[in-house]
Amino acid sequence: MKRFRCGDVVPGCTARFEGSEDEILAQVGAHATRDHGLTEVPPELVQAVRAAMQPA
Repeated sequence: MKRFRCGDVVPGCTARFEGSEDEILAQVGAHATRDHGLTEVPPELVQAVRAAMQPA
């Protein structure tokens, strides 16, 4: 189980996610589209999210 805070990658965002790495990446992808207006999640963002994940 891991956790991720969007604010660690996007300053000012308060969204938080928990789950397996794959679950978090899926949740973050939906969040990035819905709340940050991204039409696709670039590989650099995926890498940044993976690097910012912490054990839950």
